[in-house]
Amino acid sequence: MVVCRRMRIYIFPSVITLLVCIGAYLWGGPSALFLVALLAVLETTLSFDNAVVNAKVLERMDTKWQNRFLLWGIPVAVFGTRFVLPILIVAAAAGISPYAVTLLAFFDPEAYGEQIKNAHVAIAAFGSAFLMLVSFKYFFNNAKTVHWIDTIEKHLSRWGGIEAIEIALVLVVLLISAFFVPHEAATLLIAGLIGVVLFIVIEGVAQSFEVEHGSIAAVGGLALFVYLNVLDSAFSLDGVVGAFAITSNLPVIIAGLGIGALFVRTFTIALVRAKTLQSLIYLEHGAHYAILGLALAMLGGIFVHVPETITGLIGLVFVVLAYVSSRRAARRG
Repeated sequence: MVVCRRMRIYIFPSVITLLVCIGAYLWGGPSALFLVALLAVLETTLSFDNAVVNAKVLERMDTKWQNRFLLWGIPVAVFGTRFVLPILIVAAAAGISPYAVTLLAFFDPEAYGEQIKNAHVAIAAFGSAFLMLVSFKYFFNNAKTVHWIDTIEKHLSRWGGIEAIEIALVLVVLLISAFFVPHEAATLLIAGLIGVVLFIVIEGVAQSFEVEHGSIAAVGGLALFVYLNVLDSAFSLDGVVGAFAITSNLPVIIAGLGIGALFVRTFTIALVRAKTLQSLIYLEHGAHYAILGLALAMLGGIFVHVPETITGLIGLVFVVLAYVSSRRAARRG
């Protein structure tokens, strides 16, 4: 029975992916299927580091919440993160109702794509602020004893004794960035602050339940579930913007990015089940460097164009290098 339950976790994504691909082919022919596959690859490439970080959080959750992350989280990832969240951000940035933006998304996808591009500052500020905090929270930790790049991480670990230093740094980065885009300064600061506050609230709730109960209870599991989906949102926002550079067909975008999200979540579960992070000791380090690189690329994208290829390679290079270093460390004993 245990084997069957475990297999079901991997069979479910495979069946969904197959059905989506068949549906894309029947709906738009080979061209639609190709675009869906291309977007799925884009989303997967951008999210390898996300999978590693998610796996570390999932280790703090019991099997029930891990399964919910995969099964319940898919509608959130596909429709919430890749459809509803961009609509809300565009509505706030453009000052129009979410209903009007939804009509644009379905009946005038090209105009919706333009609105997505116009809301790029808000999207990038929110995503980069949240992701910077995820990375800084890991490195600015005076209890951290395992270091991959010693010269950098030992200093950052010592500075972790300063209370809330990671929050102060992110706020300073947002403030400095605002000076270079005076016409968008308010948007950048408000969106960035929302990302900071959201991180503090979710992280605080999850940690408080872990301290009080000694393990993640029902509400604590829910808090981590929300945290993981917000983290997924921050990662995927850049992919949503990049997707509209490939096609303005909204169903194709949702299908392609959804398959990518499904694969990444399945890969995350596999990392937890195989206890990969315990044997590859630097993989988590590489993922957090990749997260910082992605955050800086998103923030830099406000001022200059950063190709999606570079954004994807940042994460992939750091994760691969960390994997190689981990294997060498394992061979040394």
